[in-house]
Amino acid sequence: MCGRFAVTLPPEAMAQIFDAIPANDLPDVPNMDVRPTTQIATIRTDEAGTRRLAPLRWGFLPHWYDDVKGGPLLINARAETVADKPAFRAAARERRCLIPSSGFYEWLRFEDGRKQPYLITRSDGAPLVMAGIWQVWERDDTHLVTCAIVTTEAEGRMAEIHNRMPVIVEPDDWPLWLGEEGKGAARLMRAAPEGTLAFEERAPG
Repeated sequence: MCGRFAVTLPPEAMAQIFDAIPANDLPDVPNMDVRPTTQIATIRTDEAGTRRLAPLRWGFLPHWYDDVKGGPLLINARAETVADKPAFRAAARERRCLIPSSGFYEWLRFEDGRKQPYLITRSDGAPLVMAGIWQVWERDDTHLVTCAIVTTEAEGRMAEIHNRMPVIVEPDDWPLWLGEEGKGAARLMRAAPEGTLAFEERAPG
């Protein structure tokens, strides 16, 4: 968790919502099955204070990996340890991003082995914006900018389906998570309040 999500918002709308300058190579939308190791749209704030909407590779690569398969595929970073783990701590402090989506998927697992998928969206219909961290990884002629979704312990209805969920960042908190308003982003790494999310059962696949 979180291992799949959906994006339907066009890049032009993302750029307007986040007041960001869009890159020319953003992923195609709609995509109802965004998977790890693909390019995903993200929002970062550059050193000049300008927000950039640009693609990052989903699957964080620590600088010590010798190649892209030099260790576990780090698609998520746990909020409880992100500031301490060597792989993530510098990114958590200095390189945070926002990852817009329409919703994410999770599977409820039954004792008999059956799995019921859910698409989890915002109940108010707004984009579901996940907290992320990013890292530049270089080896020889390969240059990748990679990211992971920050997750936290689930609560309420979400906890009935899975024990983890992405950290969801509200619009008023976007500047703080992006580092535009100084320190204190750690307080944002918590479960979304009950009622924030809507749960849609999907056909098992």
